[in-house]
Amino acid sequence: MVRIGFHASHEQFAPSELLRLVRHAEAVGFDCAMSSDHFKPWGPAQGHSGFAWSWLGAAMQATALPFGVISAPGYRYHPAIVAQGAATLAEMFPGRLWLALGSGQRLNEDITGMPWPEKAERNARLAECAAVIRALLAGETVTHRGRITVVGARLYSRPERPPLLLGAAVTPETAELVGGWADGLLTVNARPEQLKTVIDAFRRGGGEGKPLLLQVALNWAPTEEAALAGAHEQWRYNAIGGDVNWDLPSPEAFDAATRFVRPEDIRESVLVSADPGRHAAWLREFAELGFEELLLHQIDRDQERFMDAFAAKVLPQVRS
Repeated sequence: MVRIGFHASHEQFAPSELLRLVRHAEAVGFDCAMSSDHFKPWGPAQGHSGFAWSWLGAAMQATALPFGVISAPGYRYHPAIVAQGAATLAEMFPGRLWLALGSGQRLNEDITGMPWPEKAERNARLAECAAVIRALLAGETVTHRGRITVVGARLYSRPERPPLLLGAAVTPETAELVGGWADGLLTVNARPEQLKTVIDAFRRGGGEGKPLLLQVALNWAPTEEAALAGAHEQWRYNAIGGDVNWDLPSPEAFDAATRFVRPEDIRESVLVSADPGRHAAWLREFAELGFEELLLHQIDRDQERFMDAFAAKVLPQVRS
């Protein structure tokens, strides 16, 4: 049966508020949760960006939910530190953590002052970081000199079983590359035919038989007008897509780049509807593609009303 999770968006809520929200998600019947990992919000209107790794320790202690987190090693995070953070959480909370590794976004990584590489170089850097993280989690002492440098690193506190290392990918090209090293795939919602090409590429690259997870950007409200307005107010920054998404350096740059995005344009990247049945149909379609975990990111700020409505009217339909 497909697992349905709550996405904790650090860009939109203070860490203390997110802690309360994941408790509520567990209470109403969500199966799991996922945390974003940003240094900056997408846009000024969102207004937050707590530190995911310290928050995860609190959230996993406060609930019994399994959690995932997506991080980009090799820039603001040295891969050995990512490995240490994941190992610490997995040791304290056995079997409750997965870690997705992505190639990064300038919005978050620009604080290091490093030149921002092209996508091919970021993918190569990601593969090196993933290999280092996997070796450290396996108990090896690692020295590596390449795009990143590691000298004599070893994790002294490790879990009995390392967390799954997923590859984060949006395009078929990246999905095929991560298929060779990842334990599974994390991607984002798109049209079913587009998702099928991403899944096929992941499997072609070595991901056959590995788990598929989907982060689903959606917005529900009691009326269609409110659902569309809330999605536009909070998430127009994500509507531009393409390489621009990964290359803008600041919330202010996203604000300027998306100033002409119309509410109706949001439907290209966010599933917007006031009808719980429509949301259930979308989620069932994703499950039929082979995704075993659906991580729901309600875009609007009214999270509890969303969770209550979905627990009553959507989750039972998707699980049946």
